[in-house]
Amino acid sequence: MNIIDVISKDLKVKEWQIKNTIELLDNGNTIPFISRYRKEATGNLTEEEVRKVSELYQYYTELEKRKESVIKSIEEQGKLTEELKKKILSAMKLSEVEDLYLPYKKRKKTKADVAIENGLEPLAQKLLLQEITDIEKEAQKFVNEKVKTTKDILEGVKYIIGQYFAHNEKIRKTLRNDLLKYGKIESSKKKKFLEEKTKYDMYHEFSQEIYKIPNYRVLSINRGEKEGVLTVKLSIEEKYIEKLYKSYLTKFPENNKIIKEGLDYGFKNMLFPSISNEVRNILTQRAEEKSIELFSKNLKELLLTPPLKNKRVLAIDPGYRTGCKVVALDESGKFLENNTIYPVPPQNDFENAEKIVLELIKKHDLNLIVIGNGTASRETQKFIVDTVKKHNLNLKYIFADESGASVYSASKLAVKEFPDLDVTVRGAISIGRRIQDPLAEFVKIDPKSLGVGQYQHDMNQKLLKEKLENTVEHVVNLVGVNLNTASSALLQYISGITPKLAENIVKYREENGPFKSRKELLKVKGFGPKAFEQAAGFLRIFDGENPLEITGIHPESYEKTEELLKFLGFKKEDILNSEKLQLIRNKLNKYNTTEAIKELAEKLEIGEFTLKDIISELQKPGRDLRMNCHNHYYMKMS
Repeated sequence: MNIIDVISKDLKVKEWQIKNTIELLDNGNTIPFISRYRKEATGNLTEEEVRKVSELYQYYTELEKRKESVIKSIEEQGKLTEELKKKILSAMKLSEVEDLYLPYKKRKKTKADVAIENGLEPLAQKLLLQEITDIEKEAQKFVNEKVKTTKDILEGVKYIIGQYFAHNEKIRKTLRNDLLKYGKIESSKKKKFLEEKTKYDMYHEFSQEIYKIPNYRVLSINRGEKEGVLTVKLSIEEKYIEKLYKSYLTKFPENNKIIKEGLDYGFKNMLFPSISNEVRNILTQRAEEKSIELFSKNLKELLLTPPLKNKRVLAIDPGYRTGCKVVALDESGKFLENNTIYPVPPQNDFENAEKIVLELIKKHDLNLIVIGNGTASRETQKFIVDTVKKHNLNLKYIFADESGASVYSASKLAVKEFPDLDVTVRGAISIGRRIQDPLAEFVKIDPKSLGVGQYQHDMNQKLLKEKLENTVEHVVNLVGVNLNTASSALLQYISGITPKLAENIVKYREENGPFKSRKELLKVKGFGPKAFEQAAGFLRIFDGENPLEITGIHPESYEKTEELLKFLGFKKEDILNSEKLQLIRNKLNKYNTTEAIKELAEKLEIGEFTLKDIISELQKPGRDLRMNCHNHYYMKMS
């Protein structure tokens, strides 16, 4: 198989794009880096396309390895024919290879295997090849020490025919396709739950065409079965089974009786259970993929929530019996002070609560109140509204989604950040910080705990974890991070940075102060040239030595960027001056056609895609793309 050619056709992109992308991946480049800084090599493939190339390359490589293994195994058994080898080598799916390998697979000895050992295979073959007119008479010739009666012989022949049928790759493929197109999925409550009310009652005596069943229903039925409440099976009309039998039946009615009994045995005991499992797996995989896709989409939107900058926050985690935890945070999310108030039932201690809140606001010059949206949030809201009105405070408040705050507050990371604080106080800090910089706070929490998807516990956990981590990685690199304020939890998602390197960066920063340039990263323990190449463009330095480092322009393009600015009549420092920046923008706006870009790229001897990206960065240096995103994660209220 020419893997590059196959992927090229699968994705409808040119072979050279696939070849270059695979080479870049093989050389240890990350997907965010390739899609952002190697556009000339990939022909401007998107991050999603690069990821798909990576996934398909891995799949087809594993498929080729499996083919080699299967061919070797059959060859060792002395049963490999040229035709079979050709079929295996031309298979495009793992399921096709497994179907071809099934008759030769090492397995627990079946009744058919015993019958073959007893010398009955030639009789079964003659029967199917229509070389026998009198089966009873022919069977007599096969009497031996192990099978002494005609009845035993014919029984053995039935088992052999049933196994031939169940292992036939064409039969398996036909049944698989027919089940997916024409079959039904059926479920019922188990006997012991019939009198009980369960959350799966709608799936009692339930039946639906397989091709129509929605993904969420597949996951619900699977869960009901896993919890032991439901019995689930697939079914198909008799006419589709008869179609499978047709090629095995002969012109001799008496022989057909025996053949049909064998086919019935093979269908009921081997073929249908096996293909049913495969079809259920296909349905489950499809449902999981769609759910994970939606999960990832929601997670991406959440992570792209615009930050509310320069806000000094009073964050409140509401609660009834244990009170409301309140914390004060400065503009950067630094913890200042905490307290507990009881303005909600059962205490309703408005006076003390009001006093504490007013003191915190005044003492720390707080200008935004953030209320967690969980238990007692409405009562807390009323208290805050009344307090703001009563004292004529120039303050607004916001509800923040609490999802995952308790998970974070009990995590090792939270303990490390705030070893001396109670878990409930840590939770309140998380609620406040997720308004100030949602991305920086959300990366500390397992995505599954952020309330952006359903059925997550019913899915393939490895796949779910991988896809959600890919989403976090994508967003973090898309937005970029401030090298001098980012936590290790955020830094570890940057291209080329491992969790250990992330910790080393923070440690270096604590010991040496803020980074003055990206190049200084090379002084961090374990941070080599490859990590620098992969990470540098995604890290921002504000108030550093080089103004270009507030942008996503890669260090390898600094020289060409300065040439571009010089050509326009400016220098790199001018991007920090708002008046000069506007003049730069005006001049860059002339290069908004393919022809103009091509001409300028030739003049500067730079790739067109790279030049376009440099121009884009120079037009909005230091921008936070989240400010252009609109979503409803939080709601501002006055």
